[in-house]
Amino acid sequence: MRNDPSAKYQPYRPVRLTDRQWPDRTLTHPPVWMSTDLRDGNQALFEPMDVPRKRALYDCLVEVGFEEIEVGFPSASQADFDFVRHLIEDDAIPPGVWIEVLTQARPELIQRTFEAVAGAPRVIVHVYNATSPVFRETVFRQEASGVRQMAVSAAEQIRELAAARPETAWRFQYSPETFSATEPDFAREVVDAVTEAWDASPQAPVIINLPATVEMSTPNVYADQIEWMHRHLQRRDGIVLSVHPHNDRGTGIAAAELALMAGADRVEGCLFGNGERTGNVDLVTLALNLYTQGVHPGLDLSRINEVLRTVEHCTGMAVHPRHPYVGDLVFTAFSGSHQDAIRKGFAAQSEDAVWQVPYLTIDPRDIGRSYESVIRVNSQSGKGGIAYLMERDYGVTLPRRLQVEFSQVVQSHTDQAGGEVSADQLWGIFQREYLSLKTPLDYQGHSLFDAGERQGLKLRLGSEGEQQLLTGFGNGPIDALLNALNSPVRVQHYEEHSLSHGSDAGAICFMELTAADADTEVFGVGMDANIVTASIRAVLSGINRLASQSPAVLGNAASAARKASP
Repeated sequence: MRNDPSAKYQPYRPVRLTDRQWPDRTLTHPPVWMSTDLRDGNQALFEPMDVPRKRALYDCLVEVGFEEIEVGFPSASQADFDFVRHLIEDDAIPPGVWIEVLTQARPELIQRTFEAVAGAPRVIVHVYNATSPVFRETVFRQEASGVRQMAVSAAEQIRELAAARPETAWRFQYSPETFSATEPDFAREVVDAVTEAWDASPQAPVIINLPATVEMSTPNVYADQIEWMHRHLQRRDGIVLSVHPHNDRGTGIAAAELALMAGADRVEGCLFGNGERTGNVDLVTLALNLYTQGVHPGLDLSRINEVLRTVEHCTGMAVHPRHPYVGDLVFTAFSGSHQDAIRKGFAAQSEDAVWQVPYLTIDPRDIGRSYESVIRVNSQSGKGGIAYLMERDYGVTLPRRLQVEFSQVVQSHTDQAGGEVSADQLWGIFQREYLSLKTPLDYQGHSLFDAGERQGLKLRLGSEGEQQLLTGFGNGPIDALLNALNSPVRVQHYEEHSLSHGSDAGAICFMELTAADADTEVFGVGMDANIVTASIRAVLSGINRLASQSPAVLGNAASAARKASP
């Protein structure tokens, strides 16, 4: 690092806005949300999503409540073109949902974009060109007037192509890319020219998106830029003013919130902040920040764990355990003083009162998280290293959420027995809690058979010397097992590992299960030389653990459970 960085890096020159209004405003309603997960987030992945994973994420976005979803850059790749066609031809665009497609301001790319969306019910065509001095001088090598004309020509072409296709409802969007590094006067000049070409009006509004393509300064400077544009743009009543903050300086959330105070109507971003470089603004955090201030965001995030798993599966990107609201550890206190304050807060908190539990900004249950891992112990409390000992001595790598669950089991043991827990004792606790459970359901064997396109399974269960034989069919052994039991449990998470040492079994399987009337999610664990048998044992382990709080999980095996009861 240089002793004098000012010789290489210059501070950003702020906007002159001495009468700024945004510092005195508060957020009282949600913005229009636009997800760029399938375009901006997709192009930022090590391995871009294929159609099945992209479709799964699209369906998740629709379920959460997004009504504007940027689904691709169809002129840039055949994969994106094909996915847009897939959504249209599969009739996968529900009423009220607008798909958005991105294109550069180049005639042949705009033409290709319209070919991709032919027959769609509702489309936002999003066109952009960079406007900052470095792009004008270094990349385009054009005068400002040439860059302005590039935007206007693209806007005119889009208007003409849309007019020729009246069967589709159209919205137009323009972004002066690198807005955050563009002179405000020139950004206004280009935007005014585009809105004139599109004849923007309250009856036919257009979207003007002002991206912080790269964060250039502190969030208050971005807010000043947005307020300046908000106050100086022509046809403002015919404009939906949008922002697209990136997170280069780590202040994307703050920039988005201040921009909304400064006059923005709409926010573009990704779930959990995915995107190129340091990512786009995190829409989940932004939405739940509103929620904690008493403003419903208009998105359904009440099952945030399922959204998280979908995003991790589709993108192949893990969400950090300290990520706001959704990380595995964000509702966990290791410190004794924090634990004491949280315990007292829970004791004083009534169901209908204003939320006032220390250290917790939101009730975890509002977003589908449980209280099970709120208070835990770690090595500082003398009971840490559970996962390390299990892997080191027994070759068992516990999934992260199972580490949370099992640490509570160990804590309960040490609270009663006192002292430290050795690796041998730890393995004994693990076996009793997960691997040796035989009540209410005792697994005695199974056989698989083909049933046409489906998998058939015969399951033998025992209880108190009695035996039941159940038969089920499904897409695979686990589906057939649950159908044989007629059990309402859902498999939330599945992992399997080979065992290198510590047991004669060749494989270990972890199943995270839940049921509609259960209070939490629990793990079941199975070990066997055969991975299918290990998986079946894991499901039955989890059902046995769930049965105490939700007897309905026993399904058809309830009679065996009753016989097993003392």
